[in-house]
Amino acid sequence: MGQKINPTGFRLAVSRNWASRWYASNRDFAGMLAEDIKVREYLKGKLKNAAVSRVVIERPAKNARITIYSARPGVVIGKKGEDIEKLKKDLAAKLGVPVAVNIEEVRKPEIDAKLIADSITQQLEKRIMFRRAMKRAMQNAMRLGAQGIKIMSAGRLNGIEIARTEWYREGRVPLHTLRADIDYGTSEAKTTYGVIGVKVWVYKGDTLGRNDAPVVAEPRPEEERRPRGPRRERERPAGPAARAAVRRGTNTAPADGSDKPAEATGGDSKPAVKRVRKDAPAPAAADGKGE
Repeated sequence: MGQKINPTGFRLAVSRNWASRWYASNRDFAGMLAEDIKVREYLKGKLKNAAVSRVVIERPAKNARITIYSARPGVVIGKKGEDIEKLKKDLAAKLGVPVAVNIEEVRKPEIDAKLIADSITQQLEKRIMFRRAMKRAMQNAMRLGAQGIKIMSAGRLNGIEIARTEWYREGRVPLHTLRADIDYGTSEAKTTYGVIGVKVWVYKGDTLGRNDAPVVAEPRPEEERRPRGPRRERERPAGPAARAAVRRGTNTAPADGSDKPAEATGGDSKPAVKRVRKDAPAPAAADGKGE
């Protein structure tokens, strides 16, 4: 049932990491988790036009460190850093501890699932046809290096009376493969007909653990040597005497000369001549005539 589960939660501790990275006792856990939810909702409304992909919250030693991944970091920072300073004060008041805010730029927003879903919902709210918005997002993602993408929209599409679900896929999206780096994002479009939900799956290739390093398939040296082994043994002359003859350049063809090439017959024909002289019965014939 890979299509029913959240791909990010399914891959936690395998190829994904948590969005909230802190430890709390049983007494404080619920309160800190509620604070994280409020902070994310506040940032979602405050930075609506900044194309925020995700927010990572860390709490080291009675402090808080919030990392905002955005495709438009200039909107978050503001003119001369005024907006980010105000943001730090508001977050510190909400959390009750000193807050450090870091801004990370998303280099390729076209293959970020959350940003793709937000872009489609903005187009749906502007009454753009949902099929056109979905197919355009898929083309941009595949052009910029995604190996597969799947987009699903559900609701009163184009204002129809009965809600339905439509999805399109390009490439491959292996939801059951844990090592697959699948980015998942959702968004909601609030139209005049009602709410339309958008889900996006983006397959970016396989990973090696949490560092998101791509898998490089290298051939094993044993497999490389295995097919060439018999061929070398077949071409190699048998026995040390034959190999020494090949190194000296002598002829190892049969004595009768039937298989000898033309260039090999030359100064190397002395052994054949000696054998012919030994086998010739010339002296025996001379003795018979004398008797």
